[in-house]
Amino acid sequence: MQSFPSDEGWPFAKYLGACGRMVAVNYVGEELWSYFNAPWEKRVDLAWQLMEIAEQLTNNDFEFALYLLDVSFDNFAVGPRDGKVIIVDAENVLVADKRLIRQNKPENWDVWYESKFDDCDKEACLSFSKEILCARVTVDHNYYAICQNLLSRHATWRGTSGGLLHDPPAEIAKEGRLEALLDECANPKKRYGRFQAAKELREYLAQLSNNVR
Repeated sequence: MQSFPSDEGWPFAKYLGACGRMVAVNYVGEELWSYFNAPWEKRVDLAWQLMEIAEQLTNNDFEFALYLLDVSFDNFAVGPRDGKVIIVDAENVLVADKRLIRQNKPENWDVWYESKFDDCDKEACLSFSKEILCARVTVDHNYYAICQNLLSRHATWRGTSGGLLHDPPAEIAKEGRLEALLDECANPKKRYGRFQAAKELREYLAQLSNNVR
């Protein structure tokens, strides 16, 4: 939160100070979980913001990749006034220096890395290798984490299922594009399919968000 401050556009709560091992941050708003049954248009906007966060943390001008290793509805909050999604629990964020990776060129550093879908029986599951995340330049982990644990039908939390985008309007459900993109983003069937699905999902959610406003 100090290295990537909210004042510079990073999606983290504002760091206020620390005492020992305790860190104080500003109050952002209610946790994302409280919006699980919000109106469809609100959930679409939140989903779009989440995918934008995944993109920003993966690809940015600073050449740092910030990988979210603990993704659940309780680790994000929504501003009551601006409706902005913020990461409030940044305890489990892995920072990879892409410039250093390019400089050191570890084995397979330039091979795109696809995170493996984890269909476990617990809530907020994620599979990852810290060693690989720190040794590759192109990684789809953040897209995988957001889609699997928050947006898609695979997301489970507090006894619920279906993810933040559950029960879409009939015309969207009938079209099938949203479900297909969410499935490919969470559990891709094509090689490198998650990268493309995430890009198309961001664009589609932006389109839906504009249409429902």
